[in-house]
Amino acid sequence: MGPWDPNWRPDPTGRRLEAIRAARRGALAAAVIFGTLEVVATIVALPVGSTLSGPIPLVGLMLALFSLPALALLGAGLTSAALGTPPTAASAGLAMGVGVPVAAVSSAMIGAFVLVGLGGAASGQMDGADVAGVLLRVGVTAAVRISPLIAIASVAWVLLVRRLGRPVTMSGIAGRQSRALSWLRRGRGPRRRDG
Repeated sequence: MGPWDPNWRPDPTGRRLEAIRAARRGALAAAVIFGTLEVVATIVALPVGSTLSGPIPLVGLMLALFSLPALALLGAGLTSAALGTPPTAASAGLAMGVGVPVAAVSSAMIGAFVLVGLGGAASGQMDGADVAGVLLRVGVTAAVRISPLIAIASVAWVLLVRRLGRPVTMSGIAGRQSRALSWLRRGRGPRRRDG
């Protein structure tokens, strides 16, 4: 639903705009934290004696660039949960810890499949499915190797999102609404003090 929808109404409280801004901050924090962690995972996962050992940081950077959209979307989607109550924020951190490897590996596999498929079809040398399979195996291995770092980064992401955004408490909203509606139930309007 957006401004083009006939049922759309402006939000005079500003909560919608604040939620959009918080989701953007959560997406940026997830992309920076976990994109950096993906470069580290690539450096850890690739064997030293392989043909890619020279440009390992470049390969890690390319894989991180492929995965940044998925990591940012995951961060944006979990931001509202991270800003909730402490149990909800803990569940958002757990979901981030589980979802980051899945999102990063899936996004890198899709990007590699498309790029190698396009380049391999032109040269007749490589198959995109083979490269995606190698990325799946290496990505899962790397995620297992750096799983403590993923857990620490997930906690850091939740703390950063909670620090950058203010959680909206439902008790404060409910209290304001009940006070605002109490005078309607009694059948009289707000009191005037004009003499």
